[in-house]
Amino acid sequence: MNLPFLTIGDTRIAIPIIQGAMGVGVSGPKLSAAVANAGGVGVLSGVGIGYSEVDYDKNPVKADLRALVSKIRLTRKLSPTGFIGINFLVAMNNYVEMVKTAVNEGIDLIISGAGLPTKLPELVKGSKVKIAPIVSSRKAAAIITKYWTRNYNRLPDLIIVEGKKAGGHLGFKEEALLNPNKPSLASIVQEVIEVLKPYCEKFNRKIPVIAAGGIFTGADIAKQLKAGAAGVQMATRFVATEECDANIAYKKAYIEAREDDILIINSPVGLPGRALNNPFIKRISSAGEKILKCSHCLQGCNPLRAPYCISRALINAVKGNLEKGLIFVGSNAYRIKEMTTVSKLIEELVNEAKEALFK
Repeated sequence: MNLPFLTIGDTRIAIPIIQGAMGVGVSGPKLSAAVANAGGVGVLSGVGIGYSEVDYDKNPVKADLRALVSKIRLTRKLSPTGFIGINFLVAMNNYVEMVKTAVNEGIDLIISGAGLPTKLPELVKGSKVKIAPIVSSRKAAAIITKYWTRNYNRLPDLIIVEGKKAGGHLGFKEEALLNPNKPSLASIVQEVIEVLKPYCEKFNRKIPVIAAGGIFTGADIAKQLKAGAAGVQMATRFVATEECDANIAYKKAYIEAREDDILIINSPVGLPGRALNNPFIKRISSAGEKILKCSHCLQGCNPLRAPYCISRALINAVKGNLEKGLIFVGSNAYRIKEMTTVSKLIEELVNEAKEALFK
C-alpha cells in the first residue's frame, strides 16, 4: 500500500512531505527542486534570499527582490512539474512586496509564520497561489481562519502546525519550551482539526493540517498521519543532503552535533529559537557583537539593543563561516550521522512510514 496523497486545493502531492524552509539560504533552488522532483513539496526560504547578491549589503531590498525572481525561476527550471512553495516571515519588513513578486512569478504555495499573516489572502487575490499559515496552537488557528473567512471569504489551503521541537524561531514562550513533550504535537494537530471542522462544513472543503517540528523518521510520519494530519513538514533531515544549498561546513556541523550541543537561545527579534551552541553562540552570549550596519530586515529587532545581527550571523553560517555564524537546528539534529541524497532520504522515510502505518 502507498502513503495517502496530500491534496492541496486542486493539486495532489504524491508524497505527503513538505520540506520546511530554512533561511538564510539553506533551502534554496537545489534542495527545493530535488524534494519536488521526488514527489514532495519543495520550499524556498524567502528571508534574506538575496544574501549572495553583490549589492546585498548596500541595498538588501532590491537584492532580495531580484534574487527572489531568479531563484523561483531556477527552481522551476530544475523542477518543471514539481510543486514549489516559498516561506515568508510575517516579520519581514519587505513582506508585502516579496509576496506580490512571488505571486507574479507563479509560485505554487506561500507559507507564512513568525506572526499571523492577516493580509495574505488580499496579496494573492486573483491568482492560483495556495496559502498556508503556520500556527502553534488551536487558538492561533482559530484566529487566523476566522479572520480570513470574515474579511476575505477565504479558507487556508492548508495549515501547518509547528510544535515545540522545531528548529529556528519558535512560537512558544521560553518557559513552555522547558517541557517539549506537553502538549504533544499530535494533540495540537487534533485540536486544530477540531477547530477547523465548522469551517470545513460551512465551505464544504477540507483543510489539510500538516504536522511539523521534531519529525525525524518514517515512524514519526506515520504517528502524525494516524493522529489525523494530512502530511508532515520536515526540515532538519534535509540539511545533510548533497542537494542542500548550504556550505559543506554547515552540513558537517549537523552531522557532528551532539545532543547537548542543542539549546534554546534568545533571538534578537524577540523570539526564542533552537540552535547549535557553537563558538559564535558562546562568544556573543558573554560579550555580544556590535551591529555596524543594519539592513532593517525584520520587525522586532532593534540594532541599538540587539546583541548581534541575526541576518549577518545566518549569512555567515550558510556560507561556511561558522566562527561567526548562527546555526538553527531542530531538536533531533544530533541524530543525523551521515550525508545522503534527497531521493534516498525520501525513499527511506516513505518505506519506514508505510511499515509503521500498515503493519
